[in-house]
Amino acid sequence: MNAGETQRAPWIVGVSGASGTPYAAAVLRALLAAGEAVDLVVSRASRLTLLDETGISFRDAHWRDDLREWLARGADGKPDAFRTDLDGVRYWNAGDLAAGPSSGSYPAKGMLIVPASTACVAGVALGLSKDLLQRAASVVLKERRRLVVAVREAPLNGQTLRHLVALDDAGATVVPASPAFYAGATHIQDLVDFVAGRVLDAAGVPHTLYRRWEGELGGGSRDD
Repeated sequence: MNAGETQRAPWIVGVSGASGTPYAAAVLRALLAAGEAVDLVVSRASRLTLLDETGISFRDAHWRDDLREWLARGADGKPDAFRTDLDGVRYWNAGDLAAGPSSGSYPAKGMLIVPASTACVAGVALGLSKDLLQRAASVVLKERRRLVVAVREAPLNGQTLRHLVALDDAGATVVPASPAFYAGATHIQDLVDFVAGRVLDAAGVPHTLYRRWEGELGGGSRDD
């Protein structure tokens, strides 16, 4: 790095195998729109979920084309609903345990796991580091950086609840993928964007994904 050059410090975004790939897409679009650099880790299980929910096959050799198609798709499944510049994205294979995010010396602002499956939650809480997603999360925790875990499961059993408490105790922020309706949602994308916005709120990243509560009843039904 040349003198005076700013070091790249990305947000690591981990996508696990839970249902909810539109949440991940909304978070990725908003991070890039905010000018943030992104390091993307897509788990093996999440590729199956992505294929099931969108029909998109995520391939290592063609990740940029596949990611562009994914982020262009709306939560209702319509293609070409969004346009996103991918220049700020770096992709890491989930099996690459020698990747940059596997080390604490790798500069990163923090990590967002969205959606987070119960298996992913357990792996991170127990420090298993069975793949790059879990290893990167463990690194973020040990380096005292921000870790936001958007868990997507219902109902939650006692074991998962204990794992979530362990993550909270370790310094992570747990954000259940629970849409709210006070923001005046009229479309499925609005509900997805609300959850994505709460994830970004927890990370301290500015966005305009949803209407914020202003202390006025009926505000969500008001036409702007």
